[in-house]
Amino acid sequence: MVVSPEKIINAKQEIETVPAGGDDPSRFDWKEAWYPVFYVEDLDKTKPTRFTLLGTDIVIWWEEKTQSWSVLEDKCTHRLAPLSEGRINEEGLLECPYHGWAFSGEGKCKAIPQQIEGGSAETSQRACVASMPTAVRQGLLFVYPGSPERAEKTPIAIVEPIEEDPQDWVVLNTFRDLPYDALTLLENVIDSSHIPYTHHRSVGNRSNVMSMELEVVESDRQGFKGFWEEGPRKGTLGSQYTNFIAPSLMWHDLTSQQFGRTMTVVYATPIRKGECRLFARFPFKFSSKIPSLFIKLTPRWYSHIGNNNVLEDDQIFLHHQERYLERDGGSSNIAKAFYLPTKADLYVSELRNWVNNYNADPFAGESLPPALTKEQLLDRYHSHTKKCSSCRAALANIKRLRFWCGVIALIIWATSPILFLSFGGTIAISVGTIATILTLSGAWFGLGKLEGRFYRGREIPPRNLPEKK
Repeated sequence: MVVSPEKIINAKQEIETVPAGGDDPSRFDWKEAWYPVFYVEDLDKTKPTRFTLLGTDIVIWWEEKTQSWSVLEDKCTHRLAPLSEGRINEEGLLECPYHGWAFSGEGKCKAIPQQIEGGSAETSQRACVASMPTAVRQGLLFVYPGSPERAEKTPIAIVEPIEEDPQDWVVLNTFRDLPYDALTLLENVIDSSHIPYTHHRSVGNRSNVMSMELEVVESDRQGFKGFWEEGPRKGTLGSQYTNFIAPSLMWHDLTSQQFGRTMTVVYATPIRKGECRLFARFPFKFSSKIPSLFIKLTPRWYSHIGNNNVLEDDQIFLHHQERYLERDGGSSNIAKAFYLPTKADLYVSELRNWVNNYNADPFAGESLPPALTKEQLLDRYHSHTKKCSSCRAALANIKRLRFWCGVIALIIWATSPILFLSFGGTIAISVGTIATILTLSGAWFGLGKLEGRFYRGREIPPRNLPEKK
């Protein structure tokens, strides 16, 4: 099927809108919605990038002619080779690595090198690759996997408070591919009651545990809104407002006199059954400019290391939890599978009710893949580092610096007798040489530990470490 040209959505353009999820009021179709797939700053305009959205492999690439991001199904119509293994050729077309067929951002075939002069096989609809509409909003590349005709009319779920006054916010961003479903991620993040226990000594503390009186103030097919009057940390941070915008966006929003306004925003982009991409955004609107300055000065890669630490607090048990739920009948049997006796679980119940009421399981009928090992679950390199422009660059620089620390330390050690004799064998020279070698060795060791944090998470989460006496 030939798909209509890419549509870049203008936020200010007034057009007729249709709700995400399709037209059937009894069902939410996950394909009929926009999803973020990458932060734009992490994409490389010189080469194609592969991603999987709702089980479909896609290729993302920059089309110089249109000055826009294009997304095609990652499958050449000739012999089904992945286009993401190809290149952007000299004509600015996406070239298949197998036989050199070349495609435009609309998915139209523009060149078949093997055909005779005057041939026109490339004009056939069978030669065209399916394309998907794209849009860039708030620094994210969004893709619409459903009917292209609906894309322009379907609102893109963005963080509205940021849109209202973007200059007043400072935002920390991260992402990671997680080994569990998008629904499991949303269920976890929407549950504030787990933070004091799961994230004890990272971003929570067991001393802050409290009873919770959550309210659902609005709910329909497009999501729900919640309110927690007392709010977290025993009311010291103010009331908390929660929004779930179907199918993949939620945020907590609170304002306190002490810290100003803070938000926890999560997009859960479904990759396939048992895997999703998390986009986490932490917008801050401080009453003072000093905290904003410190956040802006913190390297993005350094923030990502801390973000990964927090994600790994619950990554392992969530991976297994959703398998237990599947064995107990899944979302449709949630009332029996989960025991939810308190109002602290109200949002979890509401999310699962949304899934059940609107047949909103994106992978209905599919089974989860076999469970991963703990070592696989703690992998950071493949789930984040190699896909993040900031962390890739930082890792390369750290490796380079560590290499030269080791080389210089070895050279000084090997030549120390010559240096000692050349400068008269003074004690000062000896002490200086030893100090330099020790400093470089310490730097080599410290950089090695830092390098490891780009590859693998911590074996023991902070909550399980012995308490200090």
